[in-house]
Amino acid sequence: MERPLGIAIICHPTIGGSGVVAAELGMGLADRGHDVHVVSYVRPVRVTEGHSRVHFHEVPIARYPLFQYPPYTLALASKLSTVARQHPIDVFHAHYAIPHTASAYLAKQMLGENGPKIVTTLHGTDITLLGLDESFYDITRFCLQQSDGISAVSNYLARETHARFCTDCPAEVIHNFVDLERFNPKHFDAALRTKYACPDEALIGHLSNFRWVKRTQDVIKTFHYIARHHSSKLLMIGDGPDRETAERLADELGLKSRVHFLGSDQDIDELLPLLDFFLLPSEQESFGLAALEAMACGVPVIATDVGGLPELIQHEESGFLLPLGDVEAMGRTACELLKNPEAHQRVRAAARKRSEYFSQSDIIDRYERLYRRVLAPSHQENSVATTP
Repeated sequence: MERPLGIAIICHPTIGGSGVVAAELGMGLADRGHDVHVVSYVRPVRVTEGHSRVHFHEVPIARYPLFQYPPYTLALASKLSTVARQHPIDVFHAHYAIPHTASAYLAKQMLGENGPKIVTTLHGTDITLLGLDESFYDITRFCLQQSDGISAVSNYLARETHARFCTDCPAEVIHNFVDLERFNPKHFDAALRTKYACPDEALIGHLSNFRWVKRTQDVIKTFHYIARHHSSKLLMIGDGPDRETAERLADELGLKSRVHFLGSDQDIDELLPLLDFFLLPSEQESFGLAALEAMACGVPVIATDVGGLPELIQHEESGFLLPLGDVEAMGRTACELLKNPEAHQRVRAAARKRSEYFSQSDIIDRYERLYRRVLAPSHQENSVATTP
């Protein structure tokens, strides 16, 4: 039997995909007997308290007049080295290359040659946006080269990484995953739905961190089309820099009473089953975790045909992929299906079935194998005996 591992999960604590996947992975690994140390500046949204094998370590951020911007990368590196000295850590698992892999690399240098291995999971904009910025390109490339293992959440992202950054450090594709029991159509709560919409109204939803890349204004515009043709309400779940703009647009279009802005502190698994459709008109998506969670709840997703979304959504079968910015086509697709309950139900069932391909258990297996593989050189005798 293979020994449990000590894993330090380094992530953003927000509701964005990278933070959610990191948190869910950490909880899943802990359930399998591994000791998981989650390191961030606040406790991630989905890291629950009370699990005996999950330990949260807050990164203190010093604020001195000398620094216009507090040096979080250095504070994180220092915290990681402290955690690794106090606990048996085998792997630093950095979710999002910058700054997390950079901090893991610094911590490893501080710890010496027997420091933990570094695994980097790429989630999207760390490669397609931030990493391409002139200020970060070289350090992103360096971090990838210093990683002992790299994974990407879609084939699309793995190809982008190979083409733009690092031909000699290939990324293994490990798709995002979903807890199929937690995100499930059977959690539909009719009483809760009446809080947001009448029985004869369609309920549309969107979930994101409200950054420009999510195109939240297109969500409002798409809903505006739907609302002109079908009695409906919209749930805007999440928060971020574009929330105020989206609220203002909803007001300008006369939709204020039809749109609920719910913020980030929500039980997503309770809200998603209430929806008739999920809108994701993003500029770019490396995978689309929010779409997967909606699909697991039997909710058809209407999304843009970009990035890794075609790896998740089968067009006109388990959801719909439409051109970027074509809010009328998105609205029209929703309205056509709302007029055809039988077809709507078929897509609902297909969405749930498609989500089962991305089950939590199967994909956590793959992360465990990745850890064992990068550890093999320093645990050669154990690895040869136990790796299938």
